[in-house]
Amino acid sequence: MSNTHHQIVIIGAGTGGVTVAAQFKRKNKDLDVVLIDPADKHYYQAAWTLVGAGTFDFKDTERPMESVIPPGVKWIQDAVSSIDPDKNAVQLASGHRIDYDYLVVSPGLINDYSLVEGLGDAINKGGVCSNYVNSEYTWEVLRNLKGGNAIFTQAATPIKCGGAPQKIMYLAADYFRKHGLADKVNITFPIPGSVIFGVPEFAKTLMKVVDRYGIELRFFHKLMKVDAEKRQVHYKITAESSMIAGCFYALNPEIVDLDPSETDVVLEYDMLHLAPPQAAPFFIQESKLAFSDGPNKGWVDVNINTLQHSQYTNVFALGDVAALPTAKTGAAVRKQAPVVVENLLHVLHQEKELSPGYHGYSSCPLVTGYGKMVLAEFKYDNVRDSDKMISMFVDTTKENYSMWLLKKYGLPFMYWNLMLKGKA
Repeated sequence: MSNTHHQIVIIGAGTGGVTVAAQFKRKNKDLDVVLIDPADKHYYQAAWTLVGAGTFDFKDTERPMESVIPPGVKWIQDAVSSIDPDKNAVQLASGHRIDYDYLVVSPGLINDYSLVEGLGDAINKGGVCSNYVNSEYTWEVLRNLKGGNAIFTQAATPIKCGGAPQKIMYLAADYFRKHGLADKVNITFPIPGSVIFGVPEFAKTLMKVVDRYGIELRFFHKLMKVDAEKRQVHYKITAESSMIAGCFYALNPEIVDLDPSETDVVLEYDMLHLAPPQAAPFFIQESKLAFSDGPNKGWVDVNINTLQHSQYTNVFALGDVAALPTAKTGAAVRKQAPVVVENLLHVLHQEKELSPGYHGYSSCPLVTGYGKMVLAEFKYDNVRDSDKMISMFVDTTKENYSMWLLKKYGLPFMYWNLMLKGKA
């Protein structure tokens, strides 16, 4: 086993890691920056919703990893097996050890199928699909469905882009309409939360979209099991008994609950699209960087404004793995990255004052049909935080064709050509 020392080590060459690395090099080309990631390819995951609806080519969402590594940054193509922040060391799967002065943690998250019974055996076949896993299979399932029950749902864990499970639902509903299937497909949306979207200004518009498509909503439904053989999905209603009646919106009599109990729900599906249960990578969960208990157990413990670790001052985290009370999106990373870079350089230069510059900004481009999109931007406490310039010309709480163009063309261009190059 050999050891190597580097000034700044970044775990993860996804959106957060590459963006931060590029910004470091733009600040100071002499910084010694290393990216650790085992993947061969880099993906623009935000377009997978459009791939799942047949309006974007999957090949355009991927590029060779080596093509996005910023100039002057060393890429170690290896997996991390453990982190020892007390010794400023990262252990790799190959047996190699990397010592660091400063660490940036941004490895993303993982799909943990074990948290829902039967899901691991059911996924990617028999009509059980997920844009998070294989968006091309979602499109296959969607275009082959000629009738029956289409269920869109999500696990009761933090997930990438909380709005993604309903984006594909709206696109599917629009697809069914355009192909004369609206009266033949019953759409239901069981979710673990109590509202369709946390920001009231956008939730109001989305409820109108739900009404337009005739979608049945079910709140407080915790996903428990997928029975691929019987093509059934099981839920547990988590609301108190006095509130159960309020868990249903626009009940469709053709969507039958097969379980007679009050809190257990069993639904049959012909198409089941879901956001699988997600978690921090195991090497993060098992490290001293993560919360050891409580609601944020397993996620990296950072100050929600400075993004500095609460205990290890030479460690910062951003992106999906950070325990931040906001949506896990690429748009959030765009605002987090400059704060991480600025504050790590403050620590490097032994400047005690850190910038509390991140206020929870995130964005969810809510596609509501082909050619329609609501641009939901918000910050901590579900406060609307829409771009002032865009809002001068477009009411982003409403469905807009211009926002659809932004989603399909503008945002991918910005991602590849500006964000990953440290320019946005």
